[in-house]
Amino acid sequence: MSASGRVLITGCAGFIGSHLAQALLRRGDEVVGLDNFDPYYPRPDKERNLALVREVGDLAFAEGDIRDADLLARVMAEHRPTAVAHIAALAGVRPSVQTPDRYMDVNVTGTARVLEAARQAGVGRVVFASSSSVYGGDNEVPFSEDQPTTSPLSPYAASKIAAEALGHAFHHLYDLPCVCLRFFTVYGPRQRPDLAIHKFTPLILAGQPIPVFGDGTTSRDYTFVEDIVRGIIAALDSDVDWSVVNLGGHQPVTLNELVAALERALGKEAIIERLPMQPGDMLRTCADVRKAKAVLGWEAQVSLDEGLRRFAEWYRAAGD
Repeated sequence: MSASGRVLITGCAGFIGSHLAQALLRRGDEVVGLDNFDPYYPRPDKERNLALVREVGDLAFAEGDIRDADLLARVMAEHRPTAVAHIAALAGVRPSVQTPDRYMDVNVTGTARVLEAARQAGVGRVVFASSSSVYGGDNEVPFSEDQPTTSPLSPYAASKIAAEALGHAFHHLYDLPCVCLRFFTVYGPRQRPDLAIHKFTPLILAGQPIPVFGDGTTSRDYTFVEDIVRGIIAALDSDVDWSVVNLGGHQPVTLNELVAALERALGKEAIIERLPMQPGDMLRTCADVRKAKAVLGWEAQVSLDEGLRRFAEWYRAAGD
């Protein structure tokens, strides 16, 4: 895609979507945003994200749901995007255990409607935000794209597997170029408030206990949001017809190590409350990123300590 492209970003008001919008606008692309302000976290947070996007450049924006086929058709007809970055989803592994039907409706039906709208409008490329959770509990780390995804541990993970399968079906049936990017634990400024780093930070600063599930030896492959955005843009710019690609830091960190790194970034010691492991949680994630290097020329650049330093700086500046 050239610098004169027009990208429709679903979930544009969210954490990753708003960072992507800023990056595309900075390099000269046109951006069309779509978001339904789902109350998974407060609307004012998302409105602030959009305000930051608009500081960078002009943003065409439509409020609405990805399951609304008529709305999608209108947005496609009015703006004629050359590519779609489908970031919108109902997020969260643990909540999906309580309302699995809603997760399948939003994440699978919604993705089917985005793909169909893109097909009908002749969009040149779809990049889909998938998740490391698709690897489930049976695969050895590091997770590579050729491993099976037949043992999801949560409805959220199952919904992402199904959405990837839809992407392949649309590519097979209609030659719609589609790249599915499996994100590994994205963090950074404006991170969702329910995720560990953002949830822990105000508690540590206030001298209150942080909830640590399990013994702290579970591990995650944390990936800074700017690195994720570079990967999305590389996929948008690529000529890949179909692929599934990991985007991860390839540096797994235990929960205990994360807490220690966050203590360093904040300059304050955490008080830890040990709690039982939660249903649906994976024990570990780690990305094999050889395919990302080969297919997209991508690898993570921001270390955890540097990323947490930037997060802490943003958090204090935001006054949260």
